[in-house]
Amino acid sequence: MTIAHATAASGRQPVTVEMVDLYKQYGPTKALNGFNCTLNPGEMVVLLGPSGCGKTTALRALAGLEDIDSGRILTDGRDLTGVGPAGRDMAMVFQAYSLFPHLTARENVEFGLRVRKMGAGKRREAALRQLDLVGLADQADKYTHQMSGGQQQRVALARALAVDPTVLLLDEPLSALDAKVRVNLREEIRRLQQEAGTTALFVTHDQEEALAVADRVGVMRGGVLEQIASPTEIYGSPVTEFVAAFIGTTNRLDARSDGNTAYLLGQKVPLLPGSATGEVSVLVRPEAIDLSPATGDENAVVEQMSFLGAHTRVTAMLGDTRIVAQLGPSAALQLDVGGRVHITLHNTPALAVAA
Repeated sequence: MTIAHATAASGRQPVTVEMVDLYKQYGPTKALNGFNCTLNPGEMVVLLGPSGCGKTTALRALAGLEDIDSGRILTDGRDLTGVGPAGRDMAMVFQAYSLFPHLTARENVEFGLRVRKMGAGKRREAALRQLDLVGLADQADKYTHQMSGGQQQRVALARALAVDPTVLLLDEPLSALDAKVRVNLREEIRRLQQEAGTTALFVTHDQEEALAVADRVGVMRGGVLEQIASPTEIYGSPVTEFVAAFIGTTNRLDARSDGNTAYLLGQKVPLLPGSATGEVSVLVRPEAIDLSPATGDENAVVEQMSFLGAHTRVTAMLGDTRIVAQLGPSAALQLDVGGRVHITLHNTPALAVAA
């Protein structure tokens, strides 16, 4: 999505957001510990990390719902650090929807517009337009208790977008929904955010969700960003062991490294920049491993096979080392639990870390 596209869709230029050297401490816990993150105009950045890593604190600090101990928050160079939530021109979609039960879907969407003193006719028109965009035009006169969880979250999204915020904030918006609804709604959120051209910050603990919707993913630990990069880069080129282990599945295999190449299982694997040297562990993704029926004295044995639709996850034991591979249907059909297999490593760059 280009900025020109975003401007045409929203009627104004999307903003740059800067969170600079943020600190926030709760007792002995440093929720934000020198947190730095920039959101480019019209970009969706997803903050990902385990519970307690600081991602929700960062989101709430940006919204003005959480005071920071030090640091600066800016949009297009305007310092918002001491500005309250009402003065930030942002909108948030919460995990728990936060809809008014005594109002209809349309009235819920109209609420923010009424606060902004928009006339009744224009409010109604704008609310119906947003409900149509989220596929709920026919539900406009229903109350929240008459709607499913997915529909309620769509209403919450329509309400947030109706006020044309400079920044859209999404706080675990899909975690209360079942798996199929989550997948459909995350695609809807991404589509609407791109069409509106709104700069957005999305917080989640779900790796798949983050990779699916983000322009860039920021992985947090201990109140700081370990890495922020495109989904492809953060998955394929992690810069730390924590990022590699948190995003997807990795195999940790003993190896010898010269910093550029790792030597393991009688094979060579290229290494990512910043890899450790000497006796190391190499972090290899399951899809970078092939397993085939043994033809010689190989002693890796298939322990488990899990059919997952488009691929099969196969676990093999090589001595005390567990190796997980992700295979296509034809390759998996050649294997049996208890059978010996040959392990082939792809020529895919991996990260070597201290053993």
